[in-house]
Amino acid sequence: MPSRKKSSPAKTPASGDPSMFGLTVDQLKTLMESRGKELIEKLNSSEYNGTQGILDKLKVDGTKGLDSDNEQDLEQRRAVFGKNEIPPKPMKSFISLCWDALHDMLLQILLVCAIISIGLSFYKPPSTGHDEEEPNLEWVEGVAILVAVLVVVFVTAFNDWRKERQFRGLQSKIEKDQQASVVRDNQIKQIPVSDLVVGDLCFVKYGDLLPADGLLVQSSDLKIDESSLTGETDLIKKSETDDAGLLSGTHVMEGSARMVVLGVGLNSQVGNIMSLLGATASVHPATNSKTKPVKSKGKDLVKKATSDLSKQSLQIEDDVKLKTALSISEKQPNEDRPKSVKISTDVVDISLHEKNRDNKEHALNGTAESAEVPDDNDVVPNESKHKSVLQSKLTNLALYIGYIGMSAAALTLICLIVRYCITTYLINKQKPSAVDIGYFISFLIQGITVVVVSVPEGLPLAVTLALAYAVRKMMTDNNLVRHLDACETMGNASTICSDKTGTLTTNRMTVVQSFVTGKLSEQLPPPEEVNQELLPLLFEAISVNTNYTSKIEASKPEEGGLPKQIGNKTECALLDLVQRWGGSYDQIRQDIPEEKLVKVYTFNSARKMMSTIIQRNDGFRVYTKGASEMVLTKCKSILAENNQLKQLNDAEKNRLTHDVIEAMASNGLRTICVAYKHLGKEVQDWDDDDKIINDLTCIAIVGIEDPVRKEVPDAIEKCQRAGVIVRMVTGDNIMTARSIATKCGIIKPNDDFLVLEGKEFNKRIRDASGKISQKKLDEVWPNLRVLARSSPQDKYNLVNGIVESYATEHREVVAVTGDGTNDGPALKRADVGFAMGIQGTDVAKQASDIILTDDNFSSIVKAMMWGRNVYDCIAKFLQFQLTANLSAGFISVVSAAAISSVPLRAVQMLWVNLVMDTLASLALATEPPTEDLLNRKPYGRTKSIISPLMLRNIFGQSLYQLAVMFTILYAGQYFLGVESTVQKIQHDPHVAKQLSTQFTLVFNAFVLMTLFNEINSRKLHGERNVFKGIFRNPFFYGIWIFCFAAQIVIVTFGGRVFSCAQLDIYQWGWSLLFGIGSLILNYSYIMLPVIILCIPIKPFAVCFSAAYRICCPCCYKKQARKLAEEEAFRKSVDADPNARPSRPSDVDYVPFSTIGQLTTATVVTEPPPAIAKFMLRKSVDRLNSEFRVINEFRTRLEEIKDKRHEEAVEYKRFSRVNILEE
Repeated sequence: MPSRKKSSPAKTPASGDPSMFGLTVDQLKTLMESRGKELIEKLNSSEYNGTQGILDKLKVDGTKGLDSDNEQDLEQRRAVFGKNEIPPKPMKSFISLCWDALHDMLLQILLVCAIISIGLSFYKPPSTGHDEEEPNLEWVEGVAILVAVLVVVFVTAFNDWRKERQFRGLQSKIEKDQQASVVRDNQIKQIPVSDLVVGDLCFVKYGDLLPADGLLVQSSDLKIDESSLTGETDLIKKSETDDAGLLSGTHVMEGSARMVVLGVGLNSQVGNIMSLLGATASVHPATNSKTKPVKSKGKDLVKKATSDLSKQSLQIEDDVKLKTALSISEKQPNEDRPKSVKISTDVVDISLHEKNRDNKEHALNGTAESAEVPDDNDVVPNESKHKSVLQSKLTNLALYIGYIGMSAAALTLICLIVRYCITTYLINKQKPSAVDIGYFISFLIQGITVVVVSVPEGLPLAVTLALAYAVRKMMTDNNLVRHLDACETMGNASTICSDKTGTLTTNRMTVVQSFVTGKLSEQLPPPEEVNQELLPLLFEAISVNTNYTSKIEASKPEEGGLPKQIGNKTECALLDLVQRWGGSYDQIRQDIPEEKLVKVYTFNSARKMMSTIIQRNDGFRVYTKGASEMVLTKCKSILAENNQLKQLNDAEKNRLTHDVIEAMASNGLRTICVAYKHLGKEVQDWDDDDKIINDLTCIAIVGIEDPVRKEVPDAIEKCQRAGVIVRMVTGDNIMTARSIATKCGIIKPNDDFLVLEGKEFNKRIRDASGKISQKKLDEVWPNLRVLARSSPQDKYNLVNGIVESYATEHREVVAVTGDGTNDGPALKRADVGFAMGIQGTDVAKQASDIILTDDNFSSIVKAMMWGRNVYDCIAKFLQFQLTANLSAGFISVVSAAAISSVPLRAVQMLWVNLVMDTLASLALATEPPTEDLLNRKPYGRTKSIISPLMLRNIFGQSLYQLAVMFTILYAGQYFLGVESTVQKIQHDPHVAKQLSTQFTLVFNAFVLMTLFNEINSRKLHGERNVFKGIFRNPFFYGIWIFCFAAQIVIVTFGGRVFSCAQLDIYQWGWSLLFGIGSLILNYSYIMLPVIILCIPIKPFAVCFSAAYRICCPCCYKKQARKLAEEEAFRKSVDADPNARPSRPSDVDYVPFSTIGQLTTATVVTEPPPAIAKFMLRKSVDRLNSEFRVINEFRTRLEEIKDKRHEEAVEYKRFSRVNILEE
């Protein structure tokens, strides 16, 4: 029976023996559907006999818990009540993934072209009697396109399938780290959430997400946030007497408790909701019939909620979370996976509980403030992320190429038809016949061929290969990419909004400073330097006044590293302090077990402290720890030197606040104050916490640090160098946030930046009516670097405002990191969402695009580098293929109109368009990234993917290729040793179907020029050395060599199949020379400015001067006279050294031998007017303007200097006269 239960977890309840327990699954589910007083009444009925009755019927010891060694009992519970897992939907089949891939618009265009091309190729025109029977190869072009489409579809589908497997595998690994605290064998143990069974005694505390449905056994100030289920925004107080039900998927906001688990997996509240939403694989037969009516109703409810939400603006945080989760299912419907309820329960944010629907609707319309920008009240966040930045640019590019191709095809068809009609009907005076239809069909095929040639069918494959290659490599860099387009979008990111804890810092709290017995230690002192009489008191104060579930475990030998902190990180830091100073918190907890604690005042956001009352031999004592500024106000005295009590007045408290607390906080430390008080032996009203927690004695103040990851400052510096602004969004206080931001390098002393708290941020971005103003937001976010004390709503508002802003030229592309459920809206709204793989919740992961498996900021920089590399690889391929397509399309149009034949045959275009372009996409798409990618600014959201430099390369290379091909067509017979096929076609059109050496030369030269241009296409930004790094990519040089060798084989042995005639070595030499010419042409682009600067100008000056003298002798004589006067003036200045030289005239110039010397001259003079007049170069014109401005400025300075000199001389003379007179 156990093996059968394991094999079918969804149906295990049907295979167990319910008679072993006094309660059935249906009874427990019915009980947990009740709330409040109704639940208590039902619980105390004879059916259940109270909490103790349930424990007895479930065979659970309320103190010791279950027996972990009794595996048979645990398996029986799983068989009867189910596992704490929700069965996932099966993965999409490979066929379904292929169908999804076929929805790409470019692939659909290619399919239409292929079908038309294949259909028309099978039409055979009537024979004219003297036509030779030749094999019909017209269908090859269409088949080639189909093959290209199939390759793209299969590669895309396979990549999606592999990505899904990787994601599920990683999720399974992450789930093993999700732990729950339970009592088994009378000990508190950490077990995987998926191992929870009905009957387990589970500990929950502040900040926990409830992993299962349960009933309170013991509680202390427990308050639960049930808004994800009921829509009720107020915290619900729970107790054993008023409301004892705890539901999975809700959050513990205050207090702690121990509960007995009653509902797991599909039988929990989360399981019910996931079943209603169709997010599970199946529902077992025992409950299916019962839930069927509810399922229908639930679907209607969710549908109604979706419809309602799509019509109204986002008004409160719950509403934002609801929309986020709903859009998650649209964005990635096939990514449901095996998950424990600890993870999957976060998804309940997408549900509306039927029983409390009215409350939810009231909350949606009610109290909370708007999260929307007033200018766009109907924005639905997920719609803006439907297409990535690259997808949008490529879609527009495909449309433009399609328009150009259709226009060229129409022009070709018109030219062919008009030429044929004029020649046949007007010149030859022939009558229309059936043979003419065959020609018209062949003309249509040629037109379709032009469209096919113009469409870059290799582009989708290049995009897919580049993304797939990057995703696979990014996995080794701790980036799990859930959506392929997020990879390249990250390359365009211009802003990163990052969390602090765990991303920029290590998320490992450590005490680094202390204030004990009046001594402030900036470095934690060793235990022997601390007052030994004080240590036992401090150790007990920390050990009993922390959650007993918080502890430190030694790292396993095979794992190595630091001890593992379990539970609250701040409490773990204090427990670590106890160990470092020679204490044992375990021994203290064994002496004072949790059951002996008299009263626990749990931590909450209002009191910001935690207190625990214990009973000792000398009476009751209360220990308190919490935020230093809060605890210190409750203190009346402090332990000074020699353990003497020192009274604390207001002045002393202010001094401690300034000298100790603020000093620690300014260093980025979180300060915790530990205090105590003797309460006497009499029992008091323990519920009066204001009276109990007062007049305390301060024991110590410690500073806790979450150290910055050592690699983060360097990573942020790389981001800033790459033009990406990093902003920190944290819930910590502003002093700590500022300190961490300074250590990370986010803010620097000389920068212009803003550091705001959430309240101030909201004041600045809202108008008089309280609505968010995009205009006001645009005034804040450009300089904002740190947002402290921020809520998830503040984070969403900031991200949404930056995404919607038009304040920058190319608009911002925003990346966001998050780990919590409440980060879901911001992650979803961002262009790229990064979720933490270790600390992240399921909602954060579902809303994200990339998961950081190491929770490290430096991995984001690696993702940015890979994204930029993907973008550049696709741009490289576009530069390569558009050049080839432009050349092939243009020569097809012109030759079809001029000679009624296309020199590039269909099967040759197969080789060029399919094989070469497909292989080129693999070669260029697998270029490895380099650090140089981080030395440029991001392109932005609206900048075209084809830059002006790319356009220059595309048109320049295309013109060169066309010039070579037309030269071979119309002048090849003069220097290539070939017969002119063009002239023969004019006399006999049937010659076009014969093998032609001239046409083969055109084909060969075109392919070799394309191959060498592929090398040029490796560089996009005008780099001189196009061969740099070529051997780092074996794909590239391997494919290039293969294509070159294949071209030799095709031309030499292709024959009639490839319509190729054999070429001799002389013709091969010319073809190779034409190919190398592409490299020379590209190099000339780059070296042209250098060449211009090195041109000697003296010969030009002599030539222009001679022409000037001949064409205009009067002006020349006038200019000569002026020069003579200037020369005479120079001689006079040289003859009188005491005379101050004035500025040379405008015509003076120092003769320079080169333009390079002219531009680097130290004497600022203008170039000769003759040169400026006749040499029409922009550089000289620009220098003229600059020199003119500088000379005018110098003239003005000299005039002012002369005037001041005269005034000074006059003043001295006047002063001397006055002295003499006196």
